[in-house]
Amino acid sequence: MRTVRVAIYTRVSTEDQAKEGFSLEAQRERLEAYCLARDWSVAARYIDEGHSGRNIRRPAYQKMMAERDHWDALLVIKMDRIHRNSRNFMEMMENLQEWGKDFVSASESLDTSTAMGRFVMDIIQRIAQLESEQIGERVKMGMTQKARVGPGILGFHPPLGYDVTEGRLVPIEAEAEVVREMFDLCLSGRTLEETAAELNANGLRTKLGTSWAPIKVYRILHNPVYAGFLRWDGIVRKADHDPLVAVETFNEAQERLRSRALLSTAHAPPILLEA
Repeated sequence: MRTVRVAIYTRVSTEDQAKEGFSLEAQRERLEAYCLARDWSVAARYIDEGHSGRNIRRPAYQKMMAERDHWDALLVIKMDRIHRNSRNFMEMMENLQEWGKDFVSASESLDTSTAMGRFVMDIIQRIAQLESEQIGERVKMGMTQKARVGPGILGFHPPLGYDVTEGRLVPIEAEAEVVREMFDLCLSGRTLEETAAELNANGLRTKLGTSWAPIKVYRILHNPVYAGFLRWDGIVRKADHDPLVAVETFNEAQERLRSRALLSTAHAPPILLEA
């Protein structure tokens, strides 16, 4: 029978150091005794001192994962020694499963090399998934309420023509001129292709510094933020930021967009706003 090679992982954060039983030495002694009792071989010891378990930016943790070919099972004293973030924990477990590695928590009798351990881990994964989905539902409910009544923006990156200051959209005049020029070109009868070509010929770029394409022009002309409105998940409401174009200008641009074939990559048809 092949001897199981074990990676012993111990961690202590600053807040744990004063707690009895959390010392690195105490963890190491108990884990080595656990290996001896199960006739396992200690392949390597990985120690993170003074590092939080809420993220994976830990030198010993990263080294352990990089050296996974040297061990068969990962052993910790408790699950919270390896992760205090459920999402990170589940991602680690998925990686270990993909790599054919086992996870063992000595004090919690969790061993994925056994049928019972895999059953318990499946339950833990389902609970974590349920928690994640419930959080997502609550966030969407809150965002929907904010979208309907405000105040403020909904956490998106500022669009061309604006920056975000203290939670409000504030115009950037140099970028705002580009937006106004796009609406002017649209109202003068230029196609999306012609507008994109003219902007590129004039050396004008997107918010990210890239060249213009017809779909990018469409999204600017279709975005009610430029007329002083905010849109989220089908909800459109009047906002408190300064518009870059009048509602009438925006609506006229929408009428012109309606008369043209909708781009296959566009997410929604043009909309009309009420002043």
